Amino acid sequence: MTKSRGIWVFSPSTPAAPKVSADLKSEIKQKADQLVETVLKPKHIKLPPKNNQFNYIMDIYTKWHGQFFYFCAKYCSPGPNAMSPDFETKFARLAYVGENRFNLSFMRHTGQWIEIYSNLPMDDCLTAIQDDPSFFP
Repeated sequence: MTKSRGIWVFSPSTPAAPKVSADLKSEIKQKADQLVETVLKPKHIKLPPKNNQFNYIMDIYTKWHGQFFYFCAKYCSPGPNAMSPDFETKFARLAYVGENRFNLSFMRHTGQWIEIYSNLPMDDCLTAIQDDPSFFP
C-alpha cells in the first residue's frame, strides 16, 4: 500500500464581495419596485386561466439577499396533482460588484444562473430586465 505525498501549491484567496450600503439598497429597491409595478406586473400578470390545470403568475416582486438583488415571480399551481398551491421562482439576479455597478444574470431552466451582462449601472440593468426576453418571469 502506497501513500501519496501532498504537494503545496499557491492558492490565492478570492477577494471579498463589496458590501452594499443601506442607502444604495433602498434606492435600488425603490427603482426596481417601480419597474415591477409599472411594467412587469401589467405585462405578465393576467387573469387566471379558465382551464385550472396550468400554473400562472400571481405576483412579481423584488428582494435583497446579501449582495444579490432578485426579481421573483410567485406562481399559482391550481391543478389537482399540484404538490403545493403556489411556488416562487427567481428570474433575474443583480450581483453588486462595487461603484454602483452590477452583474446581471438570468435563471436557466436547469437552475443555473447565467450572467449575460457585466459591470452595468443600475438603470441599464433595469432596462435590460424590461426589454431582454431572457428575463421573462
